[in-house]
Amino acid sequence: MTTPTTFSALTPRHGLPTLLPGQVQKEFFVNEALARIDALLHPEVEGIAADPPIDASPGECWIVAEAATGEWLEHGGEIAAWDGVQWTFCAPASGMQAFVRSSGSLWNFGAGWNAPEKPPLPAGGTTVDAEARDTLASLIAALSAAGIFPPD
Repeated sequence: MTTPTTFSALTPRHGLPTLLPGQVQKEFFVNEALARIDALLHPEVEGIAADPPIDASPGECWIVAEAATGEWLEHGGEIAAWDGVQWTFCAPASGMQAFVRSSGSLWNFGAGWNAPEKPPLPAGGTTVDAEARDTLASLIAALSAAGIFPPD
């Protein structure tokens, strides 16, 4: 595995490396920026994990758990992308969304990653409330199908 490089000039939002006047080895900086763009453009992650998977496929991404260990130590909350050789870590920006394959839902990033939660189904009331309960249950099912809430 190669040693991660620290870049001196980065874009403010996603930390993409930028070229400097007279830059040597431009391809190194451009390829690093493209790798990060590939991970962050419409991100799709497998799930959240504290340890890197042993058999990751190139292009596979994960949200690093806060209590990460090993290669992921000190990268909690970041997106880890495997390129076939090494992990690239990308810090999420506020407002970012990622599709989480393990839950089939969109997670939002604010002060941390937030998974959607289904509201509880209505209970109690009178006979007149039966239609309202059916309507709310249908609405929740539709929001689940749209990826707003995780499926059952």
